[in-house]
Amino acid sequence: MLTVPQTSNKKSLVIICGILAAIGISLFAYLMWYVSPDVKIESVKIISVTEYGCIAETSDGFPVTISLCDAEVGEFISALIDQKTKERQASMNPTT
Repeated sequence: MLTVPQTSNKKSLVIICGILAAIGISLFAYLMWYVSPDVKIESVKIISVTEYGCIAETSDGFPVTISLCDAEVGEFISALIDQKTKERQASMNPTT
């Protein structure tokens, strides 16, 4: 009867753990780079006030929703804007 040496089992386990660790690190890097917000303060013009907050327009024409807003239509305010959302909007509509 043939027996498999123990070093082969340990080597396979190390390889599997290494592959799983590489997948985990890659997923973490993807989430941090592409999904996490890149928030900056930007001056926006209020174009509408709703019961859920305000709808504003950035200086480059992107609409954003601002919760807990007590400004009036036509007023300029400083708001936190996710720059990656603007990039995604621009890629979906390249004519703007």
